[in-house]
Amino acid sequence: MGALKMAHMAEMPEEEFEKVLKELEGNRFFTLLKASGAINLAEFPSARYAARNYAGYGLKLSGGDLPELADGGGDLVGIIQGIGQEKFEACFLKDAVMSDVERAEECDITVADAGRLRDFVNRAYIQAEFEGAPEAPAAQVFSAVAGIEIESGAPVLAFFHREIWKGRYKVDQEKLAALTADMPPAERLGVEKLLKRVEFADKRKTTLYRALEILLSIQTDYLLTGEPGRRRPLSQKTLAKNLEVDASVLNRLVGNKSVQLPWGTEAPMSVLLPSAKRVNLERLYAIAAEKPELSDEKLRVELKVRHGVALSRRSVAQYRKDMSLAAGGSRPESV
Repeated sequence: MGALKMAHMAEMPEEEFEKVLKELEGNRFFTLLKASGAINLAEFPSARYAARNYAGYGLKLSGGDLPELADGGGDLVGIIQGIGQEKFEACFLKDAVMSDVERAEECDITVADAGRLRDFVNRAYIQAEFEGAPEAPAAQVFSAVAGIEIESGAPVLAFFHREIWKGRYKVDQEKLAALTADMPPAERLGVEKLLKRVEFADKRKTTLYRALEILLSIQTDYLLTGEPGRRRPLSQKTLAKNLEVDASVLNRLVGNKSVQLPWGTEAPMSVLLPSAKRVNLERLYAIAAEKPELSDEKLRVELKVRHGVALSRRSVAQYRKDMSLAAGGSRPESV
């Protein structure tokens, strides 16, 4: 039953999972645990947030969507600029559990201004949630998790759903034991059931986060250049092994998720999990388009020189047929 529940939560779209988390955090047992310090949120390392550039959900800090930012010089704009991007993200985008007093102290602003900024951010997210919905659903709908941006020559994640990625749940076992010591059996059972749901939710978050980090690390060359042939082969089975999760759970987790690539295109996560054959097909196609005169044997050698991949001449010939490319010398010159 636990495996089935985990698999169901893994395949949830981000929007549905966000609703689950809101319901979870609204549970009276969660409120009790949070108030006692038995459960709290710990930030994901280097988590940051961004707007979606296509129809959907996101925070829009530029453009004319909100009157406070229409001319780029309003009162709130000046306050945000005075705080600085790093502190603004830390106190108003990343940490949704800080009080206005704590935000004011950290950012050196008045409590009233902290409240105004907090209200503004919340309104921006609510507005974005109802804007720009596509007119008709695609044949296969993917749930966008994050955008991939290039920063200091490296790909980084910027998440679209703040309420999901604001942190992971941490349970303080000592405080939990002290809280539940004198509870009636029925109340303790309610806490136990809640904590099991928290465990599943946290595993879903951390597994997807770690999967994305691994994919960014492995596919850095592709993400920096945009050349499909620069992708490195990686199977879901191998990724699941690295994450120490069942392959079926990972399949459900990534099967309907998408990311926004650095050049603005939304693509399924599977684009970052290509098979060895798919990568070699793309590499051979690029070489054949560049040098149409090469024979199968010379294509094989060129593939080895450029990419370190050793294929037989027969495999190269089969790949060429799979791509409907003519034999060397009869392919048209590339333009």
